[in-house]
Amino acid sequence: MDLKQIHELIKIVNKSNIGEISIEDKDGKVTIKQKEEPAITVAAPQHQVYTTAPAPAPAATSAPAAPAAPAKADNLITIKSPMIGTFYRRPSPDKPIFAEIGTEVAPGKVVCIIEAMKLFNEIESEISGTIVKILVDDASPVEYDQPLFLVEPA
Repeated sequence: MDLKQIHELIKIVNKSNIGEISIEDKDGKVTIKQKEEPAITVAAPQHQVYTTAPAPAPAATSAPAAPAAPAKADNLITIKSPMIGTFYRRPSPDKPIFAEIGTEVAPGKVVCIIEAMKLFNEIESEISGTIVKILVDDASPVEYDQPLFLVEPA
């Protein structure tokens, strides 16, 4: 089974409600599992407390600062894994790392390698900007569409 066929299977699984598919042929076995979204539980408060005293001044001054941090995170672009495999930050143990925090990237620049079925696939940036966060540890398994890097666009 070649890489193109595997990509097609991944697309089919993502578009359907199939949880897992395994295919075996003379070349080997491929298992594709759909990523499960974590369940979010929201609990209502047991009781409410009302006060007549005005809010203290320090709490009022610190409130406007909180929304400023998420606003900056809104402009970040995520580089995601195009396949299931093992994430590597360098081409080999004796070579330099492709991308660090603060590295400028441009379309076509290799940012990491993902090994899938003994094939080492170079993952290239599709955007211009600066890497601000690396979301995966070196030599860690990654899933299809898993966020790998956060990039601040140029």
